[in-house]
Amino acid sequence: MNKVAYYISLPVLYLIALLPFPVLYLLSDFLKVILFDLIGYRKKVILTNLRNSFPHKSVDEINQIATKFAKNLSDMMLEGVKMLTLTKKQLHERFVITNPELLLNYQNQGRSVIGVVGHMINWEWAGFIQSSSSPFPTIIVYKPLQNDHFDQLVYKMRARFGAVLVAMKSTFRKLTEYKNKPYILVLAGDQYPGKGDTKYKTTFLNQPTYVFLGTERIAQMTNSVVIFCDIRKVARGRYEVTFIPLTENPKETAENEISEMHIKYLEKVIGEQPEIWLWSHRRWK
Repeated sequence: MNKVAYYISLPVLYLIALLPFPVLYLLSDFLKVILFDLIGYRKKVILTNLRNSFPHKSVDEINQIATKFAKNLSDMMLEGVKMLTLTKKQLHERFVITNPELLLNYQNQGRSVIGVVGHMINWEWAGFIQSSSSPFPTIIVYKPLQNDHFDQLVYKMRARFGAVLVAMKSTFRKLTEYKNKPYILVLAGDQYPGKGDTKYKTTFLNQPTYVFLGTERIAQMTNSVVIFCDIRKVARGRYEVTFIPLTENPKETAENEISEMHIKYLEKVIGEQPEIWLWSHRRWK
């Protein structure tokens, strides 16, 4: 059944990917009405996450954020499909790295970098722009999909501009291949830790939250510079990312200090543009 679903979906996905951007966003408006207004996709999860994260906001403010988020997520779903045919020229017109020199300076010194990202829309294009811009390897950690056929499609799509994708469980093994080469390792800093993962309990968005300690452990083990990738939406279909240094000397940091650094910066970014964080994710289980 997985194979049948894949081959039925594939032509539709490519037809969508070939649409010009104005038509793509008209389709996104329609998708938003169907998915969120009529079906109510994860409405309870979204509203619960928002209320718990912003207890001082009014009902109207929470609903406004939820509505804007629904529109942004619909855009991102179709922007994700667009990655099948997106050209480098289109990408660079729509996604800007504001300070690429910061990352290049570290890498030219022979230092590897860990880039911590949050699930800020559009984080998929952020990986795309980095791998298409840098002369150094971009290694992106991801969770494989359950459907092998779609997993292979998404893998090839994300790797189109040279990114090296590695499943989360294989991260350390992959890094040994780049031991003497500067790289940027991109890790999501806001995922819910899986069973058996080392984790740390902190407060994030006014809630007790478990944080995956992978970023901190890898940084200290490899002595990599840690930066936060601050993704912002500047207009519909247009984004920018700014690299924010967190620490150049991870081995000198205290236990859990790096985790606190990136989670607090993410909290700041979410507070400034809450409608572009992934509120439909069941982050607090």
